[in-house]
Amino acid sequence: MSLRILIIDDHRDYRTWLSHHLAAAQPDAVIVEHDPVSDGALPALLDAARWDLVFLDHRLGERDGLELLRELKSRPACPPVVFLTPQGDRQAIVRALQEGADDFLPKGRSTHEHISRVVREAVRRGRHANAAPAASEMVAAPSFRLKGHRFLKLLGSGSTASVYLMERERNEQLVVVKVFRHVPDRVDHVMPLQRFLTEYEVVSGIRHPNVARIFDLGIADDMAFIAMEYFAGGHLGERLGEGLPPRRALDYLEQIARALEAIHGVGILHRDLKPANIMLRDDGSLALIDFGVAKLRDSVVELTGLGEVFGTPYYMSPEQGEGAPLDERADLYSLGIVFHELLTGRKPYVAGSPMAIIWKHRHAPLPRLPAACAACQPVLDRLVAKRPADRFPSARALLETLSR
Repeated sequence: MSLRILIIDDHRDYRTWLSHHLAAAQPDAVIVEHDPVSDGALPALLDAARWDLVFLDHRLGERDGLELLRELKSRPACPPVVFLTPQGDRQAIVRALQEGADDFLPKGRSTHEHISRVVREAVRRGRHANAAPAASEMVAAPSFRLKGHRFLKLLGSGSTASVYLMERERNEQLVVVKVFRHVPDRVDHVMPLQRFLTEYEVVSGIRHPNVARIFDLGIADDMAFIAMEYFAGGHLGERLGEGLPPRRALDYLEQIARALEAIHGVGILHRDLKPANIMLRDDGSLALIDFGVAKLRDSVVELTGLGEVFGTPYYMSPEQGEGAPLDERADLYSLGIVFHELLTGRKPYVAGSPMAIIWKHRHAPLPRLPAACAACQPVLDRLVAKRPADRFPSARALLETLSR
């Protein structure tokens, strides 16, 4: 069934522009534009369940868009509402989220990729809420409290952590707060967690354009937390499609390599490099996140005794998959796998089980690149060499090769 999208905005040019991008992102969508000034107010008995997604402007003639947002959200089966905020107005974003908006879209600066991501995420959450009413917890305030921060919404939750969008009360800056469960109460279990926090503290001192800013970290309400930079552009995994042009893929490779050079320079290994941990800013630059999470996950296994396997083997180096000691060349191998996916849109090694994928990393030959990007093959081959000794010795060496 086609996606049904309603745009409520009194600016004809913007409605046309947004409709164009929505049609490109969802070719089968039925898009209806409503001008509350010329077309009149929405009928009082508007069937909210008729729509899969609503875009609502912050200003509707003389009426405040927040009033209509409250009205829509009070109706049964209200679809996800994306609030169109003024460019650079953080307070408008906060008010919209507090009034129940499912997401926001700054007018005048949103890219096509950003719009596509907002649509996918809003529709996914809307379908999840319809399938399971208990998903209202997605907008419920957490039991976790962080002094100086105001909760806005839950971004996601997993077995070891929950991720929240919050506002720093001091300067109204949007931040992502990642909260980790299982803080130990036994002295012999404190050290792994302390090492993790120490490692993140080292990363928080890095000021590099390709490394995410860490604003705060520690333990509150018996939970470990990290407050970091918010990325409206989403993560790299959402941009891969059928592969990127070689020039853009090389640019992304260089940016990620610079991030690795920065964290390796202070003695930190990432150990969980994958597209979902590479974020995009509005200006198109990349930033690396989730440093040391693998170490925390190792600690959780140790603390709980569950022996659960975390993460994905798709990007693991052969030595990491086998549990051998690691150095920075393991991160460079993962970077090579990401580079292959950037160029082709496909993971080089897939199988029916994690162990089969790990076996392929060690033994299977690397699929060759298409002719259009064959010039990148020598760099790729060296990044994903089976033996660490055959890889680039450092991110700096990779950058020097790219510059040549």
